[in-house]
Amino acid sequence: MKVKSFLFAAFAATTLMAIGAVSMSFTMMEDAPASRVVEEGGTGPYKAIMKEETTLDAHTIFVPQDLSVFNEKNPLPVLVWGNGACTNSPWEHYKFLNEIASHGYIVVATGYFPHEDGYRGPMSTTEQQIESMDWVEQQNADKNSPYYKKIDLKNICVSGMSCGGLQTLFNCADKRIKALMICNSGLFNQENAGSAVGGMPMPPKSKLKEIHSPIMYMLGGETDIAYGNGMDDFHRIDHVPACATNFPVGHGGTYGQPHGGEFSVVALAWLNWQLKGDQEAAKMFKGTDCGISKREGWTIEKNDKLEKSK
Repeated sequence: MKVKSFLFAAFAATTLMAIGAVSMSFTMMEDAPASRVVEEGGTGPYKAIMKEETTLDAHTIFVPQDLSVFNEKNPLPVLVWGNGACTNSPWEHYKFLNEIASHGYIVVATGYFPHEDGYRGPMSTTEQQIESMDWVEQQNADKNSPYYKKIDLKNICVSGMSCGGLQTLFNCADKRIKALMICNSGLFNQENAGSAVGGMPMPPKSKLKEIHSPIMYMLGGETDIAYGNGMDDFHRIDHVPACATNFPVGHGGTYGQPHGGEFSVVALAWLNWQLKGDQEAAKMFKGTDCGISKREGWTIEKNDKLEKSK
């Protein structure tokens, strides 16, 4: 009986250890950062991946899969992104953001990793864009990070759609910002502030004076509910290079179309010019016969400072 009891106890202990190991395995799998290759990595030369990072909660990263080609001499410029409706997940914009990453950028988007059923949690905050910039600084300095000395901290664009654009303008004074890109958005004024969704940041129009970098508004034409606000912003900005581009698709833009549609084309041209100094990309915006004016459906307005900028 003693032998049988010993064998049973040993068997039970082994079984419990095995169950524990399996349970631990499942726990580790559940806790592992999520990742996904979107649209075969995008159309750019650096196939991208959408992923979580354990070092940055409530954010989603879009970045080239192969980081070996990036270093101090060839670093990744940064796009910081805020979502429409203050949603705390870039689930409506992931194709657009992935496409940008595939052209040699690291995109740090506000919010949790996108899932097919969308997001129904609390709203995002303006502080998350600041956290994004803090994070890239930390990662670039961390010898244990895969991004160590691979991020171009001198070339950061902060951007966002609708509420994300308001979050961007709220943060516009941050000295780390090299360029701004305001998508389907613009500041409310006293006359229409009551139409804003509750919980959105509501900086006054005087906030525009704190902008210290070139800025592009990318709007959806006159049917875009943000058209009036965005164009009013643009017409008030005379102290930095600024332009307002419009494509008549309304407030939803083209973010959900394959590879982000037309909006990704213009956004990439802006980023390539502002963050990479690409003078060919500058031709999309500069000159009486600029590239945007040649693209079907697009229109552009710009101030003198933009036309004179390099």
